[in-house]
Amino acid sequence: MNDTSALGFGHFLANADIVAKVLLVVLALMSAISWYLIVYKGISQVIRQRRSKKFLDFFWSATSLEAVQNELSVHGVKEPFGHLTAHSLHAQQHHEKFGAGKLEEAGSEQEFLTRTIKKVLDEETTQLENGLTMLATIGATAPFVGLFGTVWGVYHALVAIGMSGSGMLDKVAGPVGEALIMTGIGLAVALPAVMGYNWLTRSNRVLTAKLDAFAFELLTFLSTGRALQGRSLRAGGVALSAVK
Repeated sequence: MNDTSALGFGHFLANADIVAKVLLVVLALMSAISWYLIVYKGISQVIRQRRSKKFLDFFWSATSLEAVQNELSVHGVKEPFGHLTAHSLHAQQHHEKFGAGKLEEAGSEQEFLTRTIKKVLDEETTQLENGLTMLATIGATAPFVGLFGTVWGVYHALVAIGMSGSGMLDKVAGPVGEALIMTGIGLAVALPAVMGYNWLTRSNRVLTAKLDAFAFELLTFLSTGRALQGRSLRAGGVALSAVK
């Protein structure tokens, strides 16, 4: 009776061998990393969305491109839409002033703008996806790390029971039940990682789609001096309307 009441997580830790303890440390590190990524990238995403909305409201209500450029020069670039706009304006001015002086600047102004916008979009996508691979890896592997710990614990529990010569249910169920703790820990580490990964991936996908739509409108405006659907820079309105 005393042995049964002593069973539990504390008893499991006290009697765990080096392999079980290493696996517990690995799972603890995986949990810490996943929660850090979820919290850090989640807060960054909220801040990015607020700053993007603020910039877009300013962009579509600005009186001229010079006003937009002055705003970016004074306050700097703090979100993807401003980053894209700043590089596009710089590329247009550079091509007008120097022309195709180098191989990377070859082609018309529109072609040079298109390459610049594509490069910025790739940079923003890479930055948004940074860390998500680690989060997905933790979500996929943590259950197997825990399962390995369970298998290892069950093996040693059965060996100890066999050597003791006792096959009573209370002697078998306790050690085997303790071994299942590792599977539970692995699932507890994996579930937040998977949910955080799915949430961040969807949020990034929505932001990337809006950024692509804005990039298309920006390219059209810089190339023709007129926004889609006849909207000028003074028009305001919904800046992230879908572009079919």
